[in-house]
Amino acid sequence: MWHRLQGSGGGTSMERLWGLLQRAQRLSPGPSQTIYKRVEGTQQGPLEEEEEEREEETELPAHFFPMELRGPEPLGSRPARQNPRLWAAAGRRAAPYLVLTALLIFTGAFLLGYVVFRGSCQACGDDVMVVSEDVNHELGPDSHQGTLYWSDLQAMFLRHLGEGRLEDTIRQTSLRERVAGSAGMAALVRDLRAVLLRQKLDHVWMDTHYVGLQFPDPAHPNALHWVDAAGKHGEQLPLEDPDVYCPYSATGNATGELVYAHYGRPEDLQDLRARGVEPKGRLLLVRLGVINFAQKVASAQDFGAQGVLIYPDPADFSQGPHKLSLSSHRAVYGHVHLGTGDPYTPGFPSFNQTQFPPVQSSGLPIIPAQPISADTASLLLRKLEGPVAPQEWQGHLPVSPYRLGPGPGLHLGVNNHRASTPISNIFGCIEGRSEPDHYVVIGAQRDAWGPGAAKSAVGTAILLELVRTFSSMVSNGFRPRRSLLFISWDGGDFGSVGSMEWLEGYLSVLHLKAVVYVSLDNAVLGDDKFHAKTSPLLISLIENILKQVDSPNRSGQTLFEQVVFNNHSWEAEVIRPLPMDSSAYSFTAFAGVPAVEFSFMEDGPVYPFLHTKDDTYENLHRVLRGRLPAVAQAVAQLAGQLLIRLSHDHLLPLDFGRYGDVVLRHIGSLNEFSGDLKARGLTLQWVYSARGDYIRAAEKLRKEIYSSEESDERLTRMYNVRIMRVEFYFLSQYVSAADSPFRHIFLGRGDHTLGALLDHVRLLRSSGPGALGEEAQVARGLGFQESRFRRQLALLTWTLQGAANALSGDVWNIDNNF
Repeated sequence: MWHRLQGSGGGTSMERLWGLLQRAQRLSPGPSQTIYKRVEGTQQGPLEEEEEEREEETELPAHFFPMELRGPEPLGSRPARQNPRLWAAAGRRAAPYLVLTALLIFTGAFLLGYVVFRGSCQACGDDVMVVSEDVNHELGPDSHQGTLYWSDLQAMFLRHLGEGRLEDTIRQTSLRERVAGSAGMAALVRDLRAVLLRQKLDHVWMDTHYVGLQFPDPAHPNALHWVDAAGKHGEQLPLEDPDVYCPYSATGNATGELVYAHYGRPEDLQDLRARGVEPKGRLLLVRLGVINFAQKVASAQDFGAQGVLIYPDPADFSQGPHKLSLSSHRAVYGHVHLGTGDPYTPGFPSFNQTQFPPVQSSGLPIIPAQPISADTASLLLRKLEGPVAPQEWQGHLPVSPYRLGPGPGLHLGVNNHRASTPISNIFGCIEGRSEPDHYVVIGAQRDAWGPGAAKSAVGTAILLELVRTFSSMVSNGFRPRRSLLFISWDGGDFGSVGSMEWLEGYLSVLHLKAVVYVSLDNAVLGDDKFHAKTSPLLISLIENILKQVDSPNRSGQTLFEQVVFNNHSWEAEVIRPLPMDSSAYSFTAFAGVPAVEFSFMEDGPVYPFLHTKDDTYENLHRVLRGRLPAVAQAVAQLAGQLLIRLSHDHLLPLDFGRYGDVVLRHIGSLNEFSGDLKARGLTLQWVYSARGDYIRAAEKLRKEIYSSEESDERLTRMYNVRIMRVEFYFLSQYVSAADSPFRHIFLGRGDHTLGALLDHVRLLRSSGPGALGEEAQVARGLGFQESRFRRQLALLTWTLQGAANALSGDVWNIDNNF
């Protein structure tokens, strides 16, 4: 300790401390003393011992210097001197020095501990495994920069983010033509690539896919006509936005009587049938909202409808004199492919010069669909007869009451055409210093059918601002542990085509290397409420970040305090499942990569201008009452701090135990049918056992991490690999990715999912001729089928069991209870 303090500049303090200790010792009674004698010369020499008589009258020197050590006198070498008055005086003189001595000892020990701790932390650098955000740090590239702790990185990020120009970028981007495959998009691609090349990124590149997109035919526009009893076309109904259409609608003609079907959900169509109005063979008029366009058309197809007309009802949007609302002559755009990516090359990446089998996605509809305006919908509703629609089905069009129909005959003609179209994704990368082969990915859709201010301009602006901010941080000493991958996607308005094609092209690599995907799409649609559509693995991290981001519209509150103001269960208020129309969905349900998409929204009706020509910067700015810059900044702060944690923490902050709760919640839904299953000699015990194994594996891994050696870099990487692949473990290995691309047992689509098993079990009580459309019953089997149930249970159970086994680690550590 003595030499370490000298080496760190603490020699003088210790010399004075030794002097004061010796001074107090000389005042204590005893026959002999050990004293220090000054060493001659300027250099310290070895300590020597020397005997010396103590003179009682000798005054102690005011200061002590480096001394030679003298040994004690032998016992009995001199007579003891007893003088009570002298001892009392000496005691009075010694008391202040004893107090000072104790204080100096405490201060010296504290400084010694601090110097040793700081020195050891700076020396170990990457060898320190950090779990807590409070002690997370890295070494700057130069020794004079010192250590960057989490608070340093957070402050650095916020400082550089504040220098951006988010609002200007949103405005400028929304003014540019950005339809996929257009000349305007090609110019924007060149400009964005040039922007990335000017930043401090390690790699900038592009990839181009040649995909099948569907566009309206200007020479043969889509049309809607009344049809008389003889089947002849009558008056043509106005399609006031002739270039608004449903990409991937079936082309051709559909004729039938009109029926009003609310939102077009399966339960709506079942209700319609229960009220004596048959949807089969008819055209359905459905309202925008609740489910997406593709789900509406798929439901109509399942129930045997001939075609679908989709309109925006004012009841689903903001009302009031001071609220902005959609014009009654506007129609809303939306694709109807029940899936993502290029539907003409399912399961294959659409790179140029690649040959594909002549197959199409099973999610392509076989019936036509067309958006119409509220004005056109009013003309149709006035012609409907039949039962009055339920009260909750009534809307705010100038028609009272809404009736279910049927009404007069209609003829719908859809003439969209398919075109092979090049789309380009743009990439920028900051390589990680320790795990460069593990990627934290953040992306935003770039294309838009109209101005697309909320749809894609906001996300693009935030993406570019984050690129600039992290580039500046790199210039100031930051280097992430894992690589940061920034991506601008093309083809998003056609069903996340750009992102899905990239995933299909690199799936064999990405499921091993992509840690998390963060989507910036639809980030700002209001400012009242905040939603995080996410994988369960990210929920705990999101909660932590929300507590560190200021609310954009409540001064003095964090975003977490804002969301719990009216609901103490923050998860119920914030967390939502990933929707299929988000690029984040494909990352999780197809590639097995945990993903999240953030959205600020209005409290109540949704942002009315999404997917219309009115989605302009000015309208978005007015909806947010001038708060667009503040809300966009809050999203950038949230996403940026999430990226720092995911790319910088030594141990990945993913809560792998969360899926145990997810399974338990779903099993609770199945439990109510246990009696029905038991009566048939069936049981859900396998699922219970697999869930138990997963919980035990998660707890075991958590304990291993807690008790492991923090400085073991190899062990840290091994734990990180196991954690980052948890999501991938929930992709069913027993179904084909080409036939069932969304293999995730909780989020996917198909017979292998937990949702499909639950729907099948419900048939034990609800099977009957009116429950589903005839075509759907044929496709799904008539009623409950034991053989199908056993297969579904096996697929689900062994996928869950496989996840438990993988989380357990090496095969010799697996202890199944099956």
